[in-house]
This record gives sequence, structure tokens and C-alpha cells, in this order.
Amino acid sequence: MAQLEGYYFSAALSCTFLVSCLLFSAFSRALRVPYMDEIFHLPQAQRYCEGHFSLSQWDPMITTLPGLYLVSIGVIKPAIWIFGWSEHVVCSIGMLRFVNLLFSVGNFYLLYLLFCKVQPRNKAASSIQRVLSTLTLAVFPTLYFFNFLYYTEAGSMFFTLFAYLMCLYGNHKTSAFLGFCGFMFRQTNIIWAVFCAGNVIAQKLTEAWKTELQKKEDRLPPIKGPFAEFRKILQFLLAYSMSFKNLSMLLLLTWPYILLGFLFCAFVVVNGGIVIGDRSSHEACLHFPQLFYFFSFTLFFSFPHLLSPSKIKTFLSLVWKRRILFFVVTLVSVFLVWKFTYAHKYLLADNRHYTFYVWKRVFQRYETVKYLLVPAYIFAGWSIADSLKSKSIFWNLMFFICLFTVIVPQKLLEFLYFILPYVIYRLNIPLPPTSRLICELSCYAVVNFITFFIFLNKTFQWPNSRDIQRFMW
Repeated sequence: MAQLEGYYFSAALSCTFLVSCLLFSAFSRALRVPYMDEIFHLPQAQRYCEGHFSLSQWDPMITTLPGLYLVSIGVIKPAIWIFGWSEHVVCSIGMLRFVNLLFSVGNFYLLYLLFCKVQPRNKAASSIQRVLSTLTLAVFPTLYFFNFLYYTEAGSMFFTLFAYLMCLYGNHKTSAFLGFCGFMFRQTNIIWAVFCAGNVIAQKLTEAWKTELQKKEDRLPPIKGPFAEFRKILQFLLAYSMSFKNLSMLLLLTWPYILLGFLFCAFVVVNGGIVIGDRSSHEACLHFPQLFYFFSFTLFFSFPHLLSPSKIKTFLSLVWKRRILFFVVTLVSVFLVWKFTYAHKYLLADNRHYTFYVWKRVFQRYETVKYLLVPAYIFAGWSIADSLKSKSIFWNLMFFICLFTVIVPQKLLEFLYFILPYVIYRLNIPLPPTSRLICELSCYAVVNFITFFIFLNKTFQWPNSRDIQRFMW
């Protein structure tokens, strides 16, 4: 069975890479000049390729650290000595974009290794389920599209997934170093390094919690009430954190991540903030509806696993059973939508992104729509939490804290911000049946086909510009 799974994996990776190479060729023919954010990234990488590393050569419009450019030069520069290519060829737009295609191969392999680690081989999970899950996530539309442009997404995903994998294998020094590499691609990736540390802490807390439950069953009567479980967990956490032995054990396990956290704090102090370069368009705020948008995004792309008549029936039954709780949650959600909804100037002005049309045709058309969608947000959030019930309460707590920290401070509604948390979420739900995976993969293939077709063929121009514009995520 292990050998057969290897054949499945090799076939899936080979076919995906072949299709990606064909798409890369189509992109290269259609886009011979930098497009969108590439107008900042590509010239900066070419300056690095020419050996110009001084701060005076840095483009102030770039808001991320130079991880992408440094890795790109490390990958393509040796071609000058190995193949005898000229610097003009090595530092070309096509070669720099090809680096992300190489990252996509690495991401495919890392996703497979993570599925094998998170979802270990057993009778309940077949070889085809793991390989299909890997293939599905590898062609996840909002991630797959940016494998063909010189953006930070593919590299950011690679180092973050690699750090998570090393964390699961207990190699925390390597994990923290890879987390630093991910941070060099995008500063918010520091949160996923924290998530790796949280994964270690959650594991230890879960072990101690199970031991505590066994003791309480023997000694104490159960606590009753609507928030009994919450109170028990809170009491346990307080008692656990008061133990010097427990804290010292966690410190010894997570010190590489703590060191990385200190380095991040030093960077923020020296830099005067998280964002480098142009900060005027990247101001942090409490944009709570971003959480609702992520829930909707996840429900849309994972609908074969999250949306079914039985799920809806279970949810409605739970709402009726705990109607006071859900009423309070609904009121709080409506308040958050009312007071904390923001529309970034890029969202309102840039009609090349799908989010522009989502906002214009859904949220701007009728003022009440954003409030009427609150029940759907609550269902999506409940469905996501329900799909993660196989994970411990402490793992869920760590994941949702990191999710909140990553997306809520973002003022701009941008699907790119949802890619990493979605992939980590999707990795950790139980492996779905093969039929659902095929349905999910088929939907992704259709979405990808439509996206690429529109991007390559349905071009347009702005009235005040001769440049060709294209629709994209």
C-alpha cells in the first residue's frame, strides 16, 4: 500500500507540474512586462541580481522584507556559472517568475508530508484520500493563481508549511529558523511561528487536561451550569500557569520561538512598525468583519465538507436549543458589522480584483445586506468550529487566536490574506470521503479554468491609460 501511494503521489505531482508549466508558458506569452504588484517586486529583484543591495536602491513602495528577492537570487544566480547564461537571461522576468513555480512543487510535497503527519496512515484514511487532499490543496484557486506571478505567496506558503512540519516532528530550532524565513517573505507570518509554539503548548495542555479530568472524576462532583466546561477549563489553565514546573517545561520546549518573538519585537521597535516602505495604505485597525469574510470564504471553498442538509438541520436544532446564546451572538455580530466595517480605498478603486465586484454588487448595493448576512456568518463559523472538533480545545483556542491576530487588523479585504489560515485549517480537518474530495477538486479545477481564462483573454483598458488590464484574485 505504501508503494502504491508513492505511485499515486508521483503521478499527481508530475501531472500538476506539467499543467503548471503549460500555464506558465501561456502567462509568459501574455505578460511580457510586470503586472500589478510585480512592477515593484521584479525591478527590486533585478537590482539585487545585479548586486545592488544598498538601502538607497530599495523601492519605498514595497511593504515586505526582501526574502523573496534573496531566495530568488540564491536559486537563479548559480545558472550564470553552471550553464554560462548571461546575467540578462538569468535576471529576466520569466526566470524570476519561475522561482515561484519551483516553490509550488515544494509546497505540493510539503502538503503531502503534512497530511501524512497530521492524518497518519490508518484504516480510516486511504492512500487515495491523502493524495487527493494534497492535490486539491495544491491547486487551491487563490494560491495556485499566484504561482505564475512574482508575488510572495508561494514562498511565504513554502516556509510556513515547512516550519509547521518541523514543529510537528519536534525539531523546534529548525522550525523557528524556517519561521524566520517566512517572516522575511511577509511580516504577518510571525503569527504562524507563534502558532507552531502554540501547537506545542496545546499538546502539553491536552495531556495535562486528560490527567486532570481523570483525577476530578474520582474526587470531585461535576460542575453544573451553562458555562460549566468553560469554567473548568479556565480553572485548569489558571492552576497550570501557576506551576513553575509547568512553565519551565514549556519554556524549554518553545525557547526557539520565544527568541524569534524577541527578534520580531526588536524589528518593530527599530522599524517603528510592522510595515516597511509605504505605510499610508497599510494601517492596522480592528476590522472584526474580516473574521466573517474568512468564514464565508472557507465555507465557499470547503462547501463539500461544511455544507449539507444534515449540517444545516443540526445547526438549526442547536440554535433552537440554545436560542438565548445565539441571540446574544447575533446581536454582538450585528454590532461588530455596524461599528467596525471598513472599505479600503484600494477595494473601492481597483476594478481588477474580484473583491471589488463582491463589495460593489453585494455590500454596496443595499445597506442592509451586510446585516442580513450575519446568520450565514454564524453558520459558517459554527460549521468550521464543528469540523475541527477532532482537535483538542486548546489547539482550537491557539488556531482561532492566531487567525484573529492575522486577519482582523487588516483594513483591506483581500483574499490573499486568507490563503495561509485556510490551508492550515484544511490540513487539520479529518480526511473527507473520496467522493467529497473529487467534488472539491472538480470545483477547484472549474474555478481555476474560469480564472485563468478571464485573466488571459478578457482584458480591458482604463480610459486614461493604454496599459492592458486583467481581472484577478
